[in-house]
Amino acid sequence: MNSDFSDIAVILPELLLSVMGMVLLIWGAFRGNRDFHVITLSAGALMFAAAAVALVTPTGVGFNDLFVNDAFSRFSKVVIFGAGSVCALMAVTFSSDTFRRFEMPVLMMYAATGLSIMVSAQDLMTVYLGIELSSLSAYVLAAMRRDNLRASEAGLKYFILGALSSVILLYGMSMVYGYTGGTSFEAVAAGIGGDASFGLIIGLVFLIAGLAFKISAAPFHMWTPDVYQGAPTPITAFLATASKMGAFALIIRVMLEPFADITAEWRQIVILLAVVSMVWGSLAAIWQSNIKRMMAYSSIGHMGFALVGVAAGSEAGVAGCLVYLATYVVMNLGAFALILSMKRGGQPVETISDLAGLSRDRLPMALALLVVFFSMAGIPPLAGFFGKFLVFTAAVEAGFWWLAIIGLVTSVLSAFYYIRVIKVAFFDEPGEDGGFDTADISLRTVYGASAVFLLIFIAFVSYVIDWANASASVFA
Repeated sequence: MNSDFSDIAVILPELLLSVMGMVLLIWGAFRGNRDFHVITLSAGALMFAAAAVALVTPTGVGFNDLFVNDAFSRFSKVVIFGAGSVCALMAVTFSSDTFRRFEMPVLMMYAATGLSIMVSAQDLMTVYLGIELSSLSAYVLAAMRRDNLRASEAGLKYFILGALSSVILLYGMSMVYGYTGGTSFEAVAAGIGGDASFGLIIGLVFLIAGLAFKISAAPFHMWTPDVYQGAPTPITAFLATASKMGAFALIIRVMLEPFADITAEWRQIVILLAVVSMVWGSLAAIWQSNIKRMMAYSSIGHMGFALVGVAAGSEAGVAGCLVYLATYVVMNLGAFALILSMKRGGQPVETISDLAGLSRDRLPMALALLVVFFSMAGIPPLAGFFGKFLVFTAAVEAGFWWLAIIGLVTSVLSAFYYIRVIKVAFFDEPGEDGGFDTADISLRTVYGASAVFLLIFIAFVSYVIDWANASASVFA
């Protein structure tokens, strides 16, 4: 009996969202879309509550070592659930203009639950369970606007490529099982014994390829631009923040727990992914005219920067990744809240050139855009600088100074397209389409809070780094 209670204790956040998700689903089935706002706000409040519960949930393992709640998973869950809560708040505003589907916030809750399971997994089967729960929810979310051809196309492409990546991932898992004799992380590590066979390396390559798709690392990024552009903006924000945090945390756990003894083998693959992602993400974003597609390629570059910390293979690298991802999530929430706020005559702004005259009509919005994009470019003393500094420092300490130099060069390249957006918003002459509409109060709150956080982050950066170091110590 005590064992049963201890099992339940470590999954309290997931249990809360799973049970309440069913309650909201039944509520929506009876009330339809009339109570959409109440259901969506309830979903946001529940994800916020799950983040609070994750902070106080006792550490330990459960379900015969299939699931773990430790400092690392706690950090990740707080970011995932916090991002999901903000995206639900953004969905309320979006729906009032276009469509109301009560399933949207419920699917966000289940996607967040799947991501939470992923970061706490201690077995390859638990990993796959979490991935499929989050992925299936994300596929439906991306294609939810059935009356929109672009959204339907994006959802279908996401589903097909996602299914392919799941097959690759599962095949890699089967090879790892075949060569180690187990699926639990402990059994895999024991089966490797510090000496990996060629077959195991092939399985690891498939495993990393499947996980790379989930974070849209190049060259496994094909779905990202179309899905970012075609999906409703709150859903794009969810995929760019919560999903990225969960998938990246999973990569860290899988690489540094079961495969910790063969770091030299997988490090080469991670370095290749990091370099290709940084270079391609930074270069491809320069040529984009659609702001959401630009954000898609920007996210590819950011995942490359974060992978530099994983390639370091050290506690410092993991801590740098966590700080980087936490600030990345805040920056993207602010960016997508701004994109959702930018409208002329009730119509959303889609191209970068449409931002001309923003500073004249909506100066506070333009200033928030400046802070968010400068932070994404890594300009000190904004929050985005510290994440890059930590991962590059970890790479240098691990002896990969050349990788840090590539990161610095591509970071300078990426600053070009961020500054281009700022230049258009502040200095270009506006067209004749009329001024920008007043943003909803909830969106102003999101991008305003994001900008303030990025500005004052330097005041409490040491506390965040200490928390990240404590979380990374799990892999000591």
